[in-house]
Amino acid sequence: MTLLNIGFGNMVAAERIISIVSPDAAPVKRLVQDARDSGMVIDASCGKKTLSVIVCDSRHVVLSSLPTESLVSRLDSLLSQENEAQQ
Repeated sequence: MTLLNIGFGNMVAAERIISIVSPDAAPVKRLVQDARDSGMVIDASCGKKTLSVIVCDSRHVVLSSLPTESLVSRLDSLLSQENEAQQ
């Protein structure tokens, strides 16, 4: 299992991530609110402003204070390292 650091020592299983999106769009705000209402939000922002929303295959929504571009870059790096290790 490969873990993605999403800030403040919090990790998410990279294999479980469906998407990483910016929280600014109205549909994403609705997604977060619906997940919050159903108890499926994990707030890993530690009180900071939410800059990324991670959607997992378990229908959990994880909030991070790291920028979306930073998380995507970290995820890309992890996945390329994993592919190199398999070859």
